[in-house]
Amino acid sequence: MVSFEEVRNMLDDIAAALPDELYKGLNGGVILNEGVKLHPESRPAAPLYIMGEYRNEPGGLGRYIVVYYGSFVNVHGYQNTGRQKEALSKTLRHEFLHHLESLGGERSLEIEDAIRIAKYKESLGS
Repeated sequence: MVSFEEVRNMLDDIAAALPDELYKGLNGGVILNEGVKLHPESRPAAPLYIMGEYRNEPGGLGRYIVVYYGSFVNVHGYQNTGRQKEALSKTLRHEFLHHLESLGGERSLEIEDAIRIAKYKESLGS
């Protein structure tokens, strides 16, 4: 199993390779959380893990991205390092897109995510 430190190092490498412009307004940076996070619509027969989240907490921590190590390991822990790094990169880019859309007042990715959740529920007969 990939360790927390290994995931942190991969995530740091991926984040460092992204253009500085993406970090505009992301005052809380990128955080690796040890936990597992399930989507509120998750069903026991087919768990729906949240890999990462973009958060905007005015008056709180501000704008930041959280990646969930426990969720990542549950979904990608069996893969080789290259595939794990690809999955982390995809997650981080997805959350940065939420950040950029938030700055621009756009919600297209939120809508796409909602459609994916609806398809997930439909596939389970919910």
